[in-house]
Amino acid sequence: MSSKVKKITEKELKQVFLRSCTLDSGWNYERQQHINYCFTMIPVLKKLYSDDPEKMKRALHRHLEFMACTPHIVTLLAGITAAMEEENANNPDFDEQSISAVKTSLMGPMAGFGDSIFWGSLLTIAVGVGTSFASQGSIIGPILFFLTINVPGFLSRYYGLKIGYNSGTTFFANMEKSGMINKLSKAATILGLLVVGSMAASQISVSIPWVIEINGIVTPIQEYIDWIMPCFLPACTFVLMYWLLGKKIKTTTLLLWTFVTCLILSYFQIL
Repeated sequence: MSSKVKKITEKELKQVFLRSCTLDSGWNYERQQHINYCFTMIPVLKKLYSDDPEKMKRALHRHLEFMACTPHIVTLLAGITAAMEEENANNPDFDEQSISAVKTSLMGPMAGFGDSIFWGSLLTIAVGVGTSFASQGSIIGPILFFLTINVPGFLSRYYGLKIGYNSGTTFFANMEKSGMINKLSKAATILGLLVVGSMAASQISVSIPWVIEINGIVTPIQEYIDWIMPCFLPACTFVLMYWLLGKKIKTTTLLLWTFVTCLILSYFQIL
């Protein structure tokens, strides 16, 4: 250990937190988020290696390697690597290559976990809640959408950084060993599917205007369908759209054809 211990302070951690919000702004096809991940780590690197240009160069090079992680939880990884950089600055026997190795091994599981929580479930919930209010002409819709996706995102960034830095490499490893990551991912997937199902039932409106007459009693065909299976036609519409998206048909093309099809079917009173 060196005589003067180098320690990351709250100031550097706050800078890392703020800079992490830019993670996807420098995205590219070669190394994806590497530019802004390096930008996020610079306050820590300056604190630790300002007196050693060679170590600073190697550290910058390390964090310009390939990076792909969910932005909302990337601070957990940043905290872990910050703790390892701190150890590297104070311990001459520390293996610098282990920093890149740990970062590479953790970003995959973290991205899978973060994507299932934030993009797979939370975003779906935010869209469902926001759309429900917005379709009624309420300004609460976009506000709730913004808060539902961003409040948990900023909280996870803030506390993820602290947990990652304080726990070092043990936090995510312990979660993976205990099976907690798989359990949380499965729960998030189930919740996302429930939200998608409820959105298909409440946001898609498809009905048949035809009627049948039995013994002088006129009954809409739609009532019989609802008795057999409520929201059957919206469910069929959702499955059809999902299937078409799986065939690599562009979203804009689907929207255009849906608009045209609805006009034609409505004109001929088919739907």
